[in-house]
Amino acid sequence: MTLVRRIHHCAFRTRDVEEAAARWALLYGLTPVEVSPERARLRCTDEDYGLELLLGDRPGHDHTAYELAQGLRLDDAERHLAGHGVEHRRLPGSVQLTDAAGFGVELVEYVEPADRRPFEARWLGTAGTASGHHPRKMGHVNVLCQDARALAAFYTDVLGFRISDWIGEGAVWLHVDHDHHVFAALEKPVPHFHHVAFEVVDFAIMRAFLDHVAQHDRWVTWGPGRHAMARNLFSYVRMPEEDTFVELYCDMELLRPDHEPRQWPDDVRSSNAWGTLPPRTYFRFDADALRIEKEQLIQLGAEFVPA
Repeated sequence: MTLVRRIHHCAFRTRDVEEAAARWALLYGLTPVEVSPERARLRCTDEDYGLELLLGDRPGHDHTAYELAQGLRLDDAERHLAGHGVEHRRLPGSVQLTDAAGFGVELVEYVEPADRRPFEARWLGTAGTASGHHPRKMGHVNVLCQDARALAAFYTDVLGFRISDWIGEGAVWLHVDHDHHVFAALEKPVPHFHHVAFEVVDFAIMRAFLDHVAQHDRWVTWGPGRHAMARNLFSYVRMPEEDTFVELYCDMELLRPDHEPRQWPDDVRSSNAWGTLPPRTYFRFDADALRIEKEQLIQLGAEFVPA
């Protein structure tokens, strides 16, 4: 059963919602849709909203939401989950659950757009307009887990995702539509939500974004580069306040309906066709990793003890 049709939004807990909403809007060109002391929702251009910020004492990933296939209702989703023995809870407007690795998942119903025209055609020339310096959409998420095969089985068997590709035996990418992936999982000793990704128009806009975030004391942990496996150009910027990375990407591979999963070798060229692997801090979120990374201490010869 195809349960979901697309990724809908990614939600993070944060200690100050209004500050965080202003910060994400400033750094990534997101447009606030709703802001209160308890919750904020922000959008790119091709969505109603793609980022949700929730008040919480423990900052970090709260859930990733997926939109149900057209014609399916929350009651259908509950019956489907119950049939697979998946615990869940019904909330106003959504069903929430956790996946096989403990990451939060939310299911929401498809809503027919009131206006089918592209965002630019509806809003160009008004306050909060779309431009090349707004991401197109929130496109995918990536997590670190201890068992990638078990997590992939959950998303394929329960939610109806399809496998796009593997790198080695411990890294998997999955899709629900033509985009190469909406979810990915890599095996690491310490499970953690890794990044939320925003699609930008092209490499020139990514360059402008990176110039912009650098002016606000943000740094690029890895990139720019090109993932050979999904073909997209990438850059990763750390957001320590919400304990995550943001990936800016473009030029993602679009899959054919008859796509078959591929097995890529676990080498530098699969991760980055330009030949540069990420620094060791890329998979860590502790204070020591942040300090060493921001101050470029590894490049200056400092020791960095593995987690």
